[in-house]
Amino acid sequence: MLYIGCHLGSSKGYENMGREALSIGANTFQFFTRNPRGGAAKAIDEEDISKFLEMAKENNFGKLVAHAPYTLNPCSADQKVRDFAHMILVDDMMRMEYLPGNYYNFHPGSHVGQGMEAGIEMIAEMLNRILKPEQTTMILLETMSGKGSEVGSKFEELKAIIDRVELSEKLGVCMDTCHINDAEYNVVDNFDGVLEEFDKIVGLNLLKAMHINDSLNPFGAHKDRHAKIGEGHIGTEAIARVINHPSLKNLPFILETPNELDGYAKEIKILKEFYIE
Repeated sequence: MLYIGCHLGSSKGYENMGREALSIGANTFQFFTRNPRGGAAKAIDEEDISKFLEMAKENNFGKLVAHAPYTLNPCSADQKVRDFAHMILVDDMMRMEYLPGNYYNFHPGSHVGQGMEAGIEMIAEMLNRILKPEQTTMILLETMSGKGSEVGSKFEELKAIIDRVELSEKLGVCMDTCHINDAEYNVVDNFDGVLEEFDKIVGLNLLKAMHINDSLNPFGAHKDRHAKIGEGHIGTEAIARVINHPSLKNLPFILETPNELDGYAKEIKILKEFYIE
């Protein structure tokens, strides 16, 4: 089954996000846990969550993907920034347990000149403080494009983080087609090879979600600018091969293309037409 959705605004609550998803033909979605550029988060509304969970069950929703704020940087050179990341992660893990068994995706961070090894160590150290044996939420490390001092543009970097985390069974990976294209993984001409390399280094069993985005930039640009499906350097046919790949069956596919709701509806319709049951 194709589990496909897009990023939705969370300000109106979970039930409304669920209704919006259904209105555009989606059966999963992504949302920010709080202000993406800050730290503010809405109070938990248990009635709203209960109504959404019932709706999701009735409509056979796939796994949801929550997204951490962009300001989160567990490997900053600034202790205050790292403390902020820790505070947000602790609070978000508590919030996610109201939606048990789903995913929490975050950008691993930027080492800002401290070096890749130092960045990897700090990210793993924070995850070791955050993760609890009893939690049902899986944290996903997102593949990055490699701009600046980002950690996670190479599969080896993600593996190095995972290997340093004691409760590594609580970790997975979210692969972004735009990001890996920009990071010199050939989505267009050799996606089989990309997945083979990922399996060899990280393990396909740890690939839990996909961000399906076209890229405004060519292969290897290391820039990270998303494009609408079919309007970038990846193209609709390559994206169609991604959603149909047998190794990715039943993963949530999340659109983060520059669209409003009607644009997402069109892209979901197009990709469903390409999907082979």
